[in-house]
Amino acid sequence: MTTTVQADPTPPTPASRRWRAWLLDGLSSQAARHPGPHGTPPAEHKGHSWWRVMCLTGVDYFSTLGYQPGIAALAAGVLSPFATLVLIALTLLGALPVYRRVAKESPNGEGSIAMLERLLPWWAGKLLVLVLLGFAATDFVITMTLSAADASAHVVENPFTPPLLHGANLWITLLLLAALGAVFLKGFREAIGIAVGLVGAYLTLNVVVLATAAWHVLSHPVVIDNWWGTLTAGHSSPLAIVGVALLVFPKLALGMSGFETGVAVMPQIQGDAADTPERPAGRIRGTRRLLTTAALVMSCFLLLSSLATTLLIPQKEFDTGGAANGRALAYLAHQYLGEGFGTVYDISTIAILWFAGASAMAGLLNLVPRYLPRYGMAPEWTRAVRPLVLIFLAIAFGITFFFNASVDEQSGAYATGVLVLMLSASFASTVAARHRRLRAATAGFGAITLVFGYTLVTNVIERPDGLKIALLFILGILLTSFASRVHRAFELRAVQVDFDETAQRLIDTALAAGPLRVIANEPDERDAAEYQEKEYSQREETHIPDGRPVLFLEVTVRDSSDFTTDLHVRGEERYGAQILLVEGAGVANTIAAVLMQLREYTGQVPHIYFNWTEGHPVSHLLRFLVFGDGEVAPVAREVLRRAEPDPARRPRVHVG
Repeated sequence: MTTTVQADPTPPTPASRRWRAWLLDGLSSQAARHPGPHGTPPAEHKGHSWWRVMCLTGVDYFSTLGYQPGIAALAAGVLSPFATLVLIALTLLGALPVYRRVAKESPNGEGSIAMLERLLPWWAGKLLVLVLLGFAATDFVITMTLSAADASAHVVENPFTPPLLHGANLWITLLLLAALGAVFLKGFREAIGIAVGLVGAYLTLNVVVLATAAWHVLSHPVVIDNWWGTLTAGHSSPLAIVGVALLVFPKLALGMSGFETGVAVMPQIQGDAADTPERPAGRIRGTRRLLTTAALVMSCFLLLSSLATTLLIPQKEFDTGGAANGRALAYLAHQYLGEGFGTVYDISTIAILWFAGASAMAGLLNLVPRYLPRYGMAPEWTRAVRPLVLIFLAIAFGITFFFNASVDEQSGAYATGVLVLMLSASFASTVAARHRRLRAATAGFGAITLVFGYTLVTNVIERPDGLKIALLFILGILLTSFASRVHRAFELRAVQVDFDETAQRLIDTALAAGPLRVIANEPDERDAAEYQEKEYSQREETHIPDGRPVLFLEVTVRDSSDFTTDLHVRGEERYGAQILLVEGAGVANTIAAVLMQLREYTGQVPHIYFNWTEGHPVSHLLRFLVFGDGEVAPVAREVLRRAEPDPARRPRVHVG
């Protein structure tokens, strides 16, 4: 008996292919349409109430209460409440008006970076965006590492934590970051419901802690006398107290984090029925309510927590290794409400800090695909979530090791990222107000810009780690971006190509005589002599068959710093010449894209005719990379070769 073994019609996919498919899952998604708290919702999404979205941004903003009071006390000592008052004034009179303007000028969640991109043309705008992306990456990555480090401090200091974990802050932080990365690798879904629960529980517990602290202070007024005595002994007059508070408050600047997140979540806010993509008035109004409410709530908590921790916690406990270091309010919860309530408070704090890291990761996953692939400054795989998650996770691990999971040492880097984004937002608001000829607003935003500039410079001078990390991010982004741009320079970069009615008529007329013959012409005088001489020289040098009609193709470079563009081809008859006109980011790539579309439109392979360009090939290459022109013929041929591997279907290139 013969046994026949039938082959499996679907052989198993190699492990490497399965891994690649899993890693690049979702690559076709557009920028910001990926899982994550800040992801742009699908078109059918109706949005959420502004107060619910406030909780989403609040996991970043309100979670700073976990470490801000301790950092403030460590930085300003007994002056912490006064420095906090200065911070609150800057928040309500500076950051809040600025971001209310940003919400109006950039209502689709792009934030201040997009405002500045629009203000500066050509490569200057792109370079500015890359630099700001470096600072934004610093902000978001340090949010992840700082939040995880503070969460680990709450774990270690809890009295019910096993002794084995005491002093294991670094490894707990790394474990929390790994868990964060695992969640995003699995697929993180919009989590406004979770955010509402976390923020509600966390703020409620903080109200209980602060109310208990206030009752204790009022019951023992001697603590106020002791604090005031210490304060006046070190500072001779109220003017001196105010002056020192003004000098010290930049160290507290991380208490203003969350505003950039507030405008990033704008697409999640439900607008009015009459809202349009161009004028989403309801969404803008809801975002302004979100920003104002969050700022007022946070200001109250910052002031009360600063007073409570300064009055009730010995200064030595704020130092590195102290029981209140990185967890001042948790210290009060355990001290005055018992270990049971303190443990509940710790769990709530750990949860919101961990979720703040998720919010920061989602912010990064929104930001990078929104800009770099569009500039051609990142491979297409950066539109996928999982490769970016692995990259950001590796960076977060490195920063955690560098700072040894210390909350205090990371605060300067965090504040630097926050302040640069706020400075850029205030500057963009100043320019926007000036363009609208709003003199009072221009002066006000200009003054705010100066204050943020002073705060940033002061912070960088005293704590340069943030600038160093940001510069590393910027250097890495610039090097990889330009390397990617060079590597992808020969791609077919048109998103879409279409022909107007005149262009279609000219193409159809020329097609009646056989395959299309297209002459690439650099528009100059555009008079009768130019077209006659061009046609004569091309027929003479490249042997275009006599009597066959020709089409002229003229490309105008609109902005060579752009990478992907939509091409709209217009037809025109001029001095008896049939001309196709198109604007693009690069001459050669645009010509190649139009030729490929002509092939699809006509069903026949078109022919393109060029002249050689005089000059050194290196200078032409640089002109192509920077200005989008240079030696067009060989570059267009290379773009076509990469776009169409089959020579029989590839448009024919002739050079004379």
